Amino acid sequence: MWFKNVRVYCLTQSFDLPFEDLESQLGENVFIPCANYEKSRIGWVSPLGDAAPELAEDQSPMLTHIIGDYIMLCAQKQDRLLPSSVVREATAEKIADIESSQDRKVYPKEKREIQDNMYASLLPRAFTRSTRTYGYISRADKLLVIDAASASKAEEFINLLRDTLGSFPVALPDSKRAPTDVMTRWLLEQKATDKFELHNDCELFNPLDSSNVIRCKGQELVSDEIKSHLEAGKRAKQLSVMWNNVLSCSIAEDLSLKRLRFENVKEESGSFEEESPAQKFDQEFALMTLELSAFFTALFNAFGGLEDPKSKPLPDNRNKEQGAL
Repeated sequence: MWFKNVRVYCLTQSFDLPFEDLESQLGENVFIPCANYEKSRIGWVSPLGDAAPELAEDQSPMLTHIIGDYIMLCAQKQDRLLPSSVVREATAEKIADIESSQDRKVYPKEKREIQDNMYASLLPRAFTRSTRTYGYISRADKLLVIDAASASKAEEFINLLRDTLGSFPVALPDSKRAPTDVMTRWLLEQKATDKFELHNDCELFNPLDSSNVIRCKGQELVSDEIKSHLEAGKRAKQLSVMWNNVLSCSIAEDLSLKRLRFENVKEESGSFEEESPAQKFDQEFALMTLELSAFFTALFNAFGGLEDPKSKPLPDNRNKEQGAL
C-alpha cells in the first residue's frame, strides 16, 4: 500500500463534499471492463482490493477508504494491447491481396479506410492489461497526493475525478524559491535544511545547454567532485535526500518524488499484529499519511513556502484528451 512515486497537487478550495455524496458519485463511474470495440476504459474500484472483507450478494464494495481527514481512492484502467505494427502488417497483406486479385492499384484514401477496418476487426481480439492508480485527498492539508511516476498517469486520475464530480480544481505546487536554486545551494554548501540530509544520487544540468546532463548514482554528494561541477555552472535538477531519518526519496525540479521509501515506518508497521488484511491496510495508510503530511510541510518550507494555488490552476484537459482518442 506504500506509495513509491508521488505527484502532489494543491486544492484551490476546501474539499467539503460529504462522504456519502462522494461515495454515491464515485459509484456513477465505477470501473467496467472494456467492450469489444473500446481501446481503453477507466473507472473507480475499491482501494482495499483483495483486502476488502467479503460482502453479501446485494452489497457493493466501498469506493472510498477514509481515515480522519484522508480519503483514499483507486482508479483502474484497462487497455487493449494492439501494436501498430500488427495493424500495419495486416493492412499491407490486405492491400497486396486486393491489388493481386483485382489487378488494380490501391490509392491512399482507400488504404486509410482499409487500415481503419483492420484496426476495428483486430481490436476485439487484442489482449487487455489493467493497471491501478492510487491517490488520496488530504482535507486538512488541502492536497491531492497520487502514486504515479508520470504526469500523464496522474492527470488521468485527476480527469476521472473531474468527470465524476463535475469539477475538481487543483494546481501544481508553486514554491516561492525555485527548487533548482535550493537544491543547488544544498549541494554547494554540502548541507541541507529542514531535517533533510543529502543522500547519494543527483542529476545536474547545464542551463545553457539542456542536453548537457550529468547523472550521479551511488555518489558521495558531499564531495569536491560534485562541487566542481556546480562551480562550473551546473544546476541541480533532481536530488535524493533522507528526511528526518524516516523516509528517503528523490526530489525533482517540479517537486514530484520518485523512489520513495518508508523503511523505518515499515518496520514499525510490521510490529503490529494485524487481525485482517483490511486492518493492515488501515495501519499502513494511517502511518503513511501521517509521515507524508509532516514531510510535505518540511518540503514546502524548505523551498520558501507555496504561492497561492488559485493563481495557477491546473488546466482541464478532458476535452483535449477525448478528442485525441
